Amino acid sequence: MSAAETFQPLAGLPGVNAAFVPRLAGVDVSTDRTTALERLAPVHAEYLRGRGFDAAHLATAEQVHGDVVAVAADASLHGGADALVTGVRGLGLGIYVADCAAVYLADRKGRAIGLVHSGRAGTGKNIVGRAIALLGAEFGVAADDLVVEISPCIRPPLYETDFAAEIAAQARAAGVTDVRDRAICTGQNIDRYYSYRVERGQTGRMLAVLALHS
Repeated sequence: MSAAETFQPLAGLPGVNAAFVPRLAGVDVSTDRTTALERLAPVHAEYLRGRGFDAAHLATAEQVHGDVVAVAADASLHGGADALVTGVRGLGLGIYVADCAAVYLADRKGRAIGLVHSGRAGTGKNIVGRAIALLGAEFGVAADDLVVEISPCIRPPLYETDFAAEIAAQARAAGVTDVRDRAICTGQNIDRYYSYRVERGQTGRMLAVLALHS
């Protein structure tokens, strides 16, 4: 179904189920975003089923490169949001990326989770810091109880700024002590990942998913 995948988010962290769906073989994604996602949808659903997720029970964000963080209570599209947090067990959070980072936020004590779409624009607006603050305000999750992991994303020299490094710095500034980044560049690994920049916008999207065990 896909090339060998090396990024397994939050591996071994109890209480959460996390996935990062890489480039999927056999799907023509040399088209616009909407059409590519329509073509990928059934394959994404199959991939997620094999990893214990229900693709029909997934909250998603509109992803407008802003700084809005929404509290997800059900499987719906959250307009205007680029990040989601939830304390609902079994509800998956989903974010699509193709060079931007998906940032996983997981409470070691199992109270709540967050998933953030953060590229250059969102990072400039410190959306990860906003999500960390909302997890505290809504669910009482202290920043030092969080594990934060940054997905594969585009990086220098293929991109002008190292927004992944900025994300990590923002998470630490918010009080997170466990920040993970395996420094995987999407643009340098298009056998495994889609890259909007390298493929000039005609490509698919990886799907990041995160849920609390029900």
